[in-house]
Order: sequence, then C-alpha cells, then structure tokens
Amino acid sequence: MSELQRIADELDAADPLAAVRGSFVLDDVTYLDGNSLGALPAHVPARVEDVVRRQWGELRIRSWEESGWWTAPERIGDRIAPLVGAAAGQIVVGDSTSVNVFKALVAAVRMAQEDGRSGAGAGPVRDEILVDATTFPTDGYIAESAARMTGCTLRPVAPAAVLSALGDRTAAVLLNHVDYRTGRLHDLPALTAAVHAAGAYAVWDLCHSAGALPVGLDEHGVDLAVGCTYKYLNGGPGSPAYLYVRRDLQPRFDSPLPGWNSHAEPFGMRSDYTPASGAVRGRVGTPDILSLLALEAALDVWDEDGVSVAAVRAKSLALTDFFLRCVEAYVPDGRVESVTPAAHTERGSQVALRCDGAGEVMKRLIERGVVGDYRAPDVLRFGFTPLYVGFADVERAARVLARTLAG
Repeated sequence: MSELQRIADELDAADPLAAVRGSFVLDDVTYLDGNSLGALPAHVPARVEDVVRRQWGELRIRSWEESGWWTAPERIGDRIAPLVGAAAGQIVVGDSTSVNVFKALVAAVRMAQEDGRSGAGAGPVRDEILVDATTFPTDGYIAESAARMTGCTLRPVAPAAVLSALGDRTAAVLLNHVDYRTGRLHDLPALTAAVHAAGAYAVWDLCHSAGALPVGLDEHGVDLAVGCTYKYLNGGPGSPAYLYVRRDLQPRFDSPLPGWNSHAEPFGMRSDYTPASGAVRGRVGTPDILSLLALEAALDVWDEDGVSVAAVRAKSLALTDFFLRCVEAYVPDGRVESVTPAAHTERGSQVALRCDGAGEVMKRLIERGVVGDYRAPDVLRFGFTPLYVGFADVERAARVLARTLAG
C-alpha cells in the first residue's frame, strides 16, 4: 500500500459523510461524473414503482389530488430551497433548465424596462443583456433569442469583465455560478451587488453548484435563478429543472410562457390570462409527474441522512485538494495541467485537467473503470459528489490516470 493509499483510507475512516454512500446504487467503478448525472439513490426505484403501479395504475386521475401531483412543483421546490439558501415559497420545479433560463431572462428584462418607464425622469432605455461568454452553450442560445424578443442587444462578456461592462443600458445579466468546463466558482455575492448597483437584474444558473456548495440566494439578494436537478441533486436523467423568483419580485414576474398551470384559475378555462400569485407564476404546462416524483424521492437522502450543505462543501474541497495532490504525485510533469482554480473561494466541486488527446484518454479511463468526462478540445473533467465519492476513489482515479497516460 502506497502512502497516498494509506492517507485515503484514513480520510475515509474519519469522513462524517461516509455512511451516506450506502444510500446509493454503486459498484466497483470509480464514478466521477456526478456533475453530469448523479448516481441513483437506492430507495428511488421502489418509490417510482409505487407512483406507477398504485398512484397511476390504481388511483389514476384521483392522484392529482389524493397523491399530491398537482402541488408537487411547489412542494418539491420547497425541498430544494434550503439547498440553495432560499426560504419556502420561491422555487417552482418543472420544465428544463433551458426553458427556465428563457422565462427568467425575459422576465428580468421586462422588469428592468418597466423600472425605466415608471421612474422619475426618463433615462436611457434598458436594452442590453450581458451574458457569460464562457457559458454552457444553451444559455447563450437562449439569451440570444431572449434579446431578439425583447429588442435588446446581447453582449457576451467574461465574468471577470462584468463590472466594467455594466452600464445604465444594462437590463439583465445571465451568469453561471460555476463554469461547467473549468469548475471555476464565480463571486455570486459581489457580482449580484454590482448588477443591482447598475440598476439591472441578476439571473444565475446554478446547475453546477446546487447540492455541492452553499449558494445563499436570499442572503445575497439574487433576483432570479435556475438550475437542473440531475447532477448533484441526483434526480435522474432528464429530471425537471427549477426556477427561483425572489419573493418581492413575484408580483412583477411576467413570464413569456403563460401556460394554464400558472393561471390564477387553472381549471376556470378562461380565454384571458390572469397570473397566479407567488412562485406558481413560473409554471407553464402539465408537470412531468414520473420524473418529478423520482426527484422528490431522491431528495430524501438529504433529510434522512441529515446532510448539511456545509458538510458537503467541506468534503468537496477536501476531495478536490486530495485529487490534485495525487495527480501531482502520480502523473509525470507536463502531461496534464489543472485549469480549475487552486483557491477554495474560486473552486466548484470538480477538477478539470488540460491534456493532449483528452478524448481518447477519457475513453481509456472509462474502459479501466474510472468514469469522468471530456470537454472539447482538451479537457478531462472529474466531478466530485461528496455524498458518495470517497477518498479511496480519488486516489484510484489519479493512479489509473497516471497509468493510462504512461500506457
């Protein structure tokens, strides 16, 4: 046993979250791709079977009321709320991240433009949207469409350049809390404050941070936020996303997708649209019940195992620190370069390594039982989900990486 293997065993033995690993369906594979798709919580299949066989198979349409299907988007939103630092009544679950980005961004621009019309003295029209230039591509596509729809100009800027790019024409700013490619954690409190100081609205994409680190939506006054649930929240492939609308903004939230589920009287079947009160305004159409209730079951892990976001964050940083240490010890100089910040305040829950031939390297790693993923053109990406990844997994991944590069 090597020195690093011995250290990994000691760290696993002292890990306060080690027992949570037993709540997931795992095997001998070292799974470091939970930042793309979380592992299956062990109790979810039985819960989904109940939804299919009893709620759907026996109760059928009665389940909209008797099984709580109709209120599930808000109920499950309240389950997610503590994980992103929000009070109840501000998150609704449904649709995809892309759809929620569109709803949030258009609503933000509409509020900014309404502010300009209602303020004392006419100032410049709020007709500019800033978007993270390094964003996940779909956010950029959606932002471009939202800009066309609202008569705005879209300006892609690096997060570090947002402060200098803000101006009196800025309506909304769409940013990622954690960069999906590099794992860089952006300064949500400072950037949100700067956006507000410029008179604009902040929309945050939390896909790579929710369930992995503290977010503090309420604490930092975030206006609108979106996120997926199939990564660190382990909701399953294609599980529905969520939309956060800060409580004081809810009466002004003007969705560009006013569906019957967000109507004040959804079963009134009126031809004119009157929006419901509260976060319900973020709903559109009929919820995806099967995936929605699978997500609800997956969230039990946080409650039943008494897991805190603070404990998850502490372990996340320890895991990524240890991985970088093992890579430095095992991998020959010059073969890989970390593009993930070393500073804890700037690091999410992944490590991205620049590597020649990264696509082929990742293919061979997966063949050898270490699953991460590859991002073009040259990045090996490893995600660390503290609920089920241990320090022995980390050491093995670095050791297999070194052997693969040497092979």
